Amino acid sequence: MIRSELLQALAKDNPELRTEDVERALDTFFEEIAQRLTDGGRVELRGFGAFSTRHRESRKGRNPRTGESVNVPEKRVPYFKPGKEMRARLNVS
Repeated sequence: MIRSELLQALAKDNPELRTEDVERALDTFFEEIAQRLTDGGRVELRGFGAFSTRHRESRKGRNPRTGESVNVPEKRVPYFKPGKEMRARLNVS
């Protein structure tokens, strides 16, 4: 599902809201998650999962085009851990 499909689904489920209101709510939702992760925090959505960041140390990498060795700086990367209910829905026997 892409962002526009999510907007359409939310607008369909909430006909009392204007399209602009649905867009603003979705933008706020994503912005708050991004800001919390930027600040080093964690976002937990019960039944869905938790977003956090993980630290990656600097390392030696390789340019696949030239084979040349390059330094890859340390960085933080986003991480998602699905919740118990999400895992159960994905692994229905």
